[in-house]
Parts: sequence; C-alpha cells; structure tokens
Amino acid sequence: MQTMDLKRQMGKLHEEMPGVMKEGFDLLSEQVLKEGALSKKTKELITVALGIAALCEHCIKLHTPLAVRAGANRAEILEAAGVAMMMKGGPAVTYVATELLPLLDELKVE
Repeated sequence: MQTMDLKRQMGKLHEEMPGVMKEGFDLLSEQVLKEGALSKKTKELITVALGIAALCEHCIKLHTPLAVRAGANRAEILEAAGVAMMMKGGPAVTYVATELLPLLDELKVE
C-alpha cells in the first residue's frame, strides 16, 4: 500500500470509528509523543526503532520524517535502527536495508 493509500484509509478509519480514532488513538498519540521526561526527538527515534522491530513499513515511513523534523540526524536514526536490529534479528536487518536506507536517502538526511 502506498503512503497516499495509507493516508486515505486512515482518514476513512477516522470517519468510520471517530470515537476510537479521534478520541482514543489520536489523543493517546498526542499525549505520548509530546515533550516530557523524554524529548520529542527521542520518542520519535523510539517509534522508528519499534516500527523496524515490528516490520511495519508504514510506521517507518511515517515516523522517520517526524524524527527528522524533531531534530534527529542520519547517525541517530541508524543507531536507533541498530538497537531494533539487535532486538529483532535478521528480519529487522532486511527492513533497515530495504526500507529505512532508501527513505533516508530520499529525505536527504545527513
């Protein structure tokens, strides 16, 4: 599924399940990802690592640009990816090689 398809389907899910999505998931995400004891950047690095460990292509494509916007650089993102690879093993390695590296190149993250 392309990123645009994901956005369209997420919009549809919000329409069909507004209580769960808007009042539940969106509010939870907003609260969890805001600045706190951990910086927004650290939290987004965690989401990238968890996306890799979960083998979630959409999570990687959504949270990598958010991590960059929060101030993460390529080395930090790849270090978080390394933690995910260590925890998940071989499948995570393939996702870093085939999903994360091309995305970092596309985003021109230094």
